[in-house]
Amino acid sequence: MQLLVYLLIYPLLLIISILPFRIFYLLSDIVCFLTYDVIGYRKKVVRNNIKLALPHLSDKERLAIEKKFYVHLCDMFLEMIKTISISQKEMEKRFTFSNMELYYELEKKNKSIALMCAHYASYEWVISMNYYINHKGYGIYKKLANPHFDKLVKRIRSKFKAELIPTKNTIPIITENYKNNVLSIYGFASDQSPRPNSAHHWTSFMGHVVPVHTGAEMLAKRFDMNVIFLKVKKIKRGYYEASFEVLSDDVTSVPNYEITDKFLKLVEEQIHEAPEFYFWTHKRWKNIEGKLK
Repeated sequence: MQLLVYLLIYPLLLIISILPFRIFYLLSDIVCFLTYDVIGYRKKVVRNNIKLALPHLSDKERLAIEKKFYVHLCDMFLEMIKTISISQKEMEKRFTFSNMELYYELEKKNKSIALMCAHYASYEWVISMNYYINHKGYGIYKKLANPHFDKLVKRIRSKFKAELIPTKNTIPIITENYKNNVLSIYGFASDQSPRPNSAHHWTSFMGHVVPVHTGAEMLAKRFDMNVIFLKVKKIKRGYYEASFEVLSDDVTSVPNYEITDKFLKLVEEQIHEAPEFYFWTHKRWKNIEGKLK
């Protein structure tokens, strides 16, 4: 059955991926109308999340953010499909990096790097970074239930010289690379919510005390990696600009969880700058311990 689903859907994905961008974003507008106005996909979750995170805004302001978010959500979903056929030249034009020199300085330190980013703007097209780097690039991801689509995602990423690591294989692969002195960069999207009973740290995020993922920081300390934050801005439809900020180049000297807390503060800044580009469909604040005063 899973193979049949793949065989039925893949041709449609391929057709969408080769559409000219003008038609491509027209299709996105149609998908947005169906998703938001007809189906109302996760509208209650999105509305509640925005209210929890941005209580100082009026209902009218939050509604405007909500509508803009759904436009962006559909753009991003289709841009993921576009990755199947997009050329390197086109990707380099649409996803740029403003300060690669900072990243190259870290590579010169001959350490592996933990890259922390948020589910913000285009976190999917971050893989284009592999065009520019010397370290071996890895992305930590949750394996897809359908093995055929999982294989497709891996194949797409390999086109960009990126290798995906299922979450359960993260430590063994990083350990093996560390032992063999394979200098690598590992991408962690660290802003979502872990299970409360497995969380090692609770901290403030958008005014609420929540459980947070600390794996990127703990692995960086365990394997002596430098840590950077990747900030992505949406310039206009289909165009993004990313920049780096060093979170730590001496992880052993930093108190536990300080890197994670600093990362979340930077994510908060992103959200306040342009909240419509955050991934509001996840139940990020489902485990709130308390609101900060």
